[in-house]
Amino acid sequence: MIRAIIIDDELAAVNNLNWELQKFSNYIKVVETFTSPVEAISGINYLKPDCVFLDIEMPEMNGFALLKKLEFRNFAVIITTAYNQYAIQAIKENALDYLLKPIGGDEIKDIIEKLKNQSSPQQLQHQFQETMKALSSVNTVKMIQIPVNGKIVFIKVDEIIYCQSDGNYTRIFLDTGKNKYVSKKLKEVEELLPESLFFRIHNSYIINTLKVMEYFKGDGYVVLSNEEKIPVSRIKKDAFLEKMSF
Repeated sequence: MIRAIIIDDELAAVNNLNWELQKFSNYIKVVETFTSPVEAISGINYLKPDCVFLDIEMPEMNGFALLKKLEFRNFAVIITTAYNQYAIQAIKENALDYLLKPIGGDEIKDIIEKLKNQSSPQQLQHQFQETMKALSSVNTVKMIQIPVNGKIVFIKVDEIIYCQSDGNYTRIFLDTGKNKYVSKKLKEVEELLPESLFFRIHNSYIINTLKVMEYFKGDGYVVLSNEEKIPVSRIKKDAFLEKMSF
């Protein structure tokens, strides 16, 4: 029997997932649920579950910070998220799996099969470590530093919508509306940005993949959160679709 814990700051999400898991009660048992990440830390250390269904975005403490504070780490992590592009590439490649809310029975069935195949302590510990690496890759770079007119400007990574080349300069468009014009080539700016979140979609553009709202295949462009239309280079199309797949 797989012993599971559910952590989500939204009670409705906890109840929904708990209800779905009860359909597979012959294989998995929810031993505890938490809406408080702080309380969940003590609960995991004490109960020592086989797996944890973890909401990655919580106001009190995000999932990555919670995992870092644990003493007991010998369990599989299943990321749950309402954001279909939040750290998807890193999570997809390294975590046991992620579930996109609202969570259905078919997804639960697949997760249980994977859990049954990764039941040894060594496998669970390895999976936990890989999940930490995945989440670390999208949590380490919070801010970039760029020199502008004799000073250093600090720009929050999650505020960047896209960057546009302008010869030896780059225009950085922010969701605050306070855009930046910096004396760095686009390639230099690209090197400062976390690869897990940003993608060079065109020779002249880098986009934040979390800001993509729509993709128009026929016309070959994306619509970003600020309603700007950015062209997708033909040679970048396949790589872009792979990056955005989930």
